[in-house]
Amino acid sequence: MPRRKRTAGSSSDGTEDSDFSADLEHTEVSESARRRSSTRLTRASLRLSRSSQDLKQGPDRDETPPRTPTGNAPSSESDIEVSSPSNDLEDERLAKELSLKEAAAHDLSHRPKRRRFHESYNFNMKCPTPGCNSLGHLTGRHERHFSISGCPLYHNLSADECKTVLMFFQGKASTRDKQTEERTLSHRHEESRHSTRSQAPTERQLRYKEKVTELRRKRNSGLNKEQKEKYMEHRQSHGTSREPLLENITSDYDLELFRKAQARASEDLEKLRLAGQVSEGSNMIKTIVFGRYELDTWYHSPYPEEYARLGRLYMCEFCLKYMKSQTILRRHMAKCVWKHPPGDEIYRKGNISVFEVDGKKNKIYCQNLCLLAKLFLDHKTLYYDVEPFLFYVMTEADNTGCHLVGYFSKEKNSFLNYNVSCILTMPQYMRQGYGKMLIDFSYLLSKVEEKVGSPERPLSDLGLISYRSYWKEVLLRYLYNFQGKEISIKEISQETAVNPVDIVSTLQSLQMLKYWKGKHLVLKRQDLIDDWKAKETKRGNGKTIDPTALKWTPPKGT
Repeated sequence: MPRRKRTAGSSSDGTEDSDFSADLEHTEVSESARRRSSTRLTRASLRLSRSSQDLKQGPDRDETPPRTPTGNAPSSESDIEVSSPSNDLEDERLAKELSLKEAAAHDLSHRPKRRRFHESYNFNMKCPTPGCNSLGHLTGRHERHFSISGCPLYHNLSADECKTVLMFFQGKASTRDKQTEERTLSHRHEESRHSTRSQAPTERQLRYKEKVTELRRKRNSGLNKEQKEKYMEHRQSHGTSREPLLENITSDYDLELFRKAQARASEDLEKLRLAGQVSEGSNMIKTIVFGRYELDTWYHSPYPEEYARLGRLYMCEFCLKYMKSQTILRRHMAKCVWKHPPGDEIYRKGNISVFEVDGKKNKIYCQNLCLLAKLFLDHKTLYYDVEPFLFYVMTEADNTGCHLVGYFSKEKNSFLNYNVSCILTMPQYMRQGYGKMLIDFSYLLSKVEEKVGSPERPLSDLGLISYRSYWKEVLLRYLYNFQGKEISIKEISQETAVNPVDIVSTLQSLQMLKYWKGKHLVLKRQDLIDDWKAKETKRGNGKTIDPTALKWTPPKGT
C-alpha cells in the first residue's frame, strides 16, 4: 500500500481529515488574534492622539506621554486598557477618524489664527479721562477701554455698574425675544406680510404707546433747587472731563433709550478698533480732504476725539472748518460764504495775495489754522492761545476763490525780536518757491518796522533747510552787489534785516569766515558767487516778493 504524503501539522495516527480541520481552526484563531491586535493598536493610537492634542492645547504644552491611572507612563501597548470593538464597522470608523486627524495635523492652514488677549489690547494706551485706570467698559462686555466713548467714569458709572446694567438689558431682551416668538407663532397663519403693513396698530401697540406717554407725563417739568445745585457742583468740579448728570432731565424711558444707544455705539467703535479701522491711543488722523486734494498727514494734532478717531477729516479750504463726512462738507460748501481768509489783504501781485489775520479778532479761524498746521509740523505747541499773535496767510487766487498756500505767525510784541513764530507751506505747494516767498515776506515786514528779525527756535527740519537756503541766497546777492573794500556784518544785518547770529552761521557754513591775527575776516569767494549767479540767471524771475506791492503799516504797540 503506497505511503501517503503527510501534511504539515498532521499527527502520526494517519487521520488526514482531523489534521486538516485542526489546521483550519488554528488559522482562524490566528486571524482573529491578529485582527484583535490591530484593533487594539488602532484604538490605542487614537487615544494617544487625543491625549496628545489635549496636552498641546493645555497652558503648559507638556510633551510627556500620557499617564495611566496609577501615574506611570505605559511601557507597552498591553498596558493601555481598551475595550474590544463590537463589530468591524466600529474599527473602520475609528481608523478613518485617525487617518483624518493625522492628515489635519500636517495641514494647519484651515485653522483660524487665535487672537491672544495681549494682542487685542495695548497696555501702554490709557483712557484720556482724568483719574481713569482704563478698566471696565461702558457696554460691560470688555475688561478695558481706551476712549471716552467706552469710559464708565466719564459717564458717571463704575465698571461693576456697567456689568449690572448689561445683565438687566440682557434679561429684558430675552423676555422680549420670547414674546416676539410667541406672537410670530400665533400670527403665522394670518394674512400675508404686505397686507399686514396697512393694518391699524394692534391693541398691544396702543397699550405700549399709552404707557410711554404716561411715563413722559409723570416726569417733573423742572429741577428743584437741590438738584440744580448738585448739577452745578458736578459741572464746576469736573468740567468737560465728565458727562453732565442726566437724571430728571428727561423721562426714565427716554434716558434708557439714550443709554442703550450710547452702549451700542461704544460697542461698534470697539469692534472697529479691534479690526484696525479706528486709530488707537494717539488718535492719529491719517488723511484730510482739503479742497481738491487728499493729503496724508505727518504728525498728530489735538483735534477733538470724536473727530480724531475717524482717521479722515473733511475741511473747508476757505473757513478751515473740519467735518466728519463728505456729505456734511458738501452741504457746508453750499452755504459757506467765505472765499478768502478773514482780515486785511496787505499784499497782492498777480494771483498771489497775503492777508493779515488778528488772532484776537478771528479766534476760531486761527485756532483751526493752528490745528491744521500741527498735522505737518513736529515742534508746534500753539493751538488755542492765538490772541497774542498775528497770522499772515498767503493764498493763490482763481475763479473759485483764494486757496491757502501757506502762512506764518508772529507775536504782536516780541521781546527777542522774533519775526516768525511758526511757518508752514501746505504739502501740495511745496518745492515750488512758496516757502522762500513766505520767509522773504517776513523779512520785508521787519524792514518796514526797521528791526532785525530772526525765526523762533526750534525750527522744523524742512524749516531749517529753507531758512539756510534763504540766508545763503541773501548773502551771496549782497556780496555780488557789494563794491566796497571792507565788509561789515553789522551793515549786512541792517540792510537785509537778518540777525547777525544767522549771518555768522551762514558764513561759517560757506567757509567765508576766517580767523587771522586776532580778527575775524569775511572772504569774498568769487567761485560761490559765480555759481549762484549762473543758477539765478537760469532760473529766471520766478516767484519773488515785490516790495512795492506791500500796502501795510506796522500795528500799534509793535
